[in-house]
Amino acid sequence: MKVVVIGGTGLIGSQLVGKLNEQGHDAVAASPNTGVNTLTGEGLAEVLAGASVVVDVSNSPSFEDEAVMDFFRTSTANLLKAEADAGVQHHVALSVVGTERLQDSGYFRAKQVQEELIKASGTAYSIVHATQFFEFMKGIADAATDGDTVRLSPGRIQPIFSGDVAAAVGRTAVGTPVNGVVEVAGPDAFQLDEFIRTGLAAKNDPRAVVTDAHATYWGVELKENTLLPGPDAHIAETRFTDWLAQQQ
Repeated sequence: MKVVVIGGTGLIGSQLVGKLNEQGHDAVAASPNTGVNTLTGEGLAEVLAGASVVVDVSNSPSFEDEAVMDFFRTSTANLLKAEADAGVQHHVALSVVGTERLQDSGYFRAKQVQEELIKASGTAYSIVHATQFFEFMKGIADAATDGDTVRLSPGRIQPIFSGDVAAAVGRTAVGTPVNGVVEVAGPDAFQLDEFIRTGLAAKNDPRAVVTDAHATYWGVELKENTLLPGPDAHIAETRFTDWLAQQQ
């Protein structure tokens, strides 16, 4: 089948396109640098012609509250309208475990709006909620850094390898629409501070990680289970320690 991957040149999208093409599907990477812009609508009609499935793994270029809300609201609306015009049968979107519990954050409020637009669209859909990727470790640390100190919550996190996310999104894309949310997470849960402390140490990063129950995560004070998946989540295989060892 023809599968159009919006954000198809990014971390998840590029892996997803490769996996789908290996399986014999016609996966097409769509992004601004391939001439497809969901914010303006440029190139959408052309790339969606003949597509059975659209997978949206795109992200906002800015995480500022107003900009990120405009991105997800406008791009999702444009994409869903173009899909309806093209007769696309299944819309798949990648979102984040705990989105509904992170609404004090402008980014996650925007992701919630994206999900609500999809659910109200009338197009058959599947939303994949993934936990944070191993690859986001440095970005999480940088956002929490003050001088040489990284202040992080002891709230728990169950991070996942990006390749396992791409595989889960691929399975969902070629499967039957669930008209709901499916969750995917890594095999091991950590305290957030422990996760970052382990990762920075493996990279010989000298910053000190300090545990602070009131430290915010993208503007949200975490409870113990805010970032954890539910009991029905698909658990991926790649362990954080194994991934770290491969980065050396």
